[in-house]
Amino acid sequence: MGGLIYLYGLIPTKEATNQSFPTLKGFDGEGDLYTIHIGKITAAVCDLDAENYSEESIKDRINDDMEWLQEKAFHHHETVVNLSKIFTIIPLKFCTLYKNLNSLETAVQSKESKLMSSFDLISGNEEWNLKIYCDDQLLKKQVSQSNPTIEAKREEISQMPKGKQFFEKKKLDKLIESQLEEEKNKISEQIHLHLREFALKGNVKKNWGNDVTGRKDNMTWNGVYLIPESKIEVFLEQLQHYEKSMQKAGWQFEATGPWPAYHFSSFS
Repeated sequence: MGGLIYLYGLIPTKEATNQSFPTLKGFDGEGDLYTIHIGKITAAVCDLDAENYSEESIKDRINDDMEWLQEKAFHHHETVVNLSKIFTIIPLKFCTLYKNLNSLETAVQSKESKLMSSFDLISGNEEWNLKIYCDDQLLKKQVSQSNPTIEAKREEISQMPKGKQFFEKKKLDKLIESQLEEEKNKISEQIHLHLREFALKGNVKKNWGNDVTGRKDNMTWNGVYLIPESKIEVFLEQLQHYEKSMQKAGWQFEATGPWPAYHFSSFS
């Protein structure tokens, strides 16, 4: 059977030729990674058997074998991370496969200008992720006691007949919940906008549920930032400041990085 090409990432050729390429095992655990120079861009790849790693067989393994999926996804991630420590790299998604060298070369050449612009953007910068968590019960208590909208509603209810108060208090509970969400979003967005001042770019991602995080407190913000290396320290110092000043109010901050620039480079 013929072979497939598994693509991990793209590297500027000037970097690939000036630095030695590390010895890393490929996706099947047998062959090694190697490079393919395509003009100004170099592909970091490995070879795979077309029969064992056909599109259908990979779909079947992903759907039926969670242990295999976790192992291979971790391999892909770790390999890209290791390469990102040496080179400026545009990381590819898990299981990016090409049927032959010609199809890979055509894909890269057709997007050369965009890829070179991505290299310029991410070079000398780091991707960091920030997840913000909040203890809803603690913040709910604060919102309930200090929010002017809620205070006004309480005052209005206190002037009503007893029978009507019961139903209005139910509405008050819903109002507190909605004000809680507004407060969480407002505080998280203010923090995000402040941190954007130290980053070239900052994007907002979808929050994860507790079933994914395994935490009791809820995720209120999930952001990614492309930060110049010279500003990493001050970025992290700002996070430490938030952590210390807001911890008693139930806020937690989880910053991780640097990561390969998955969110600030792309190659379809």
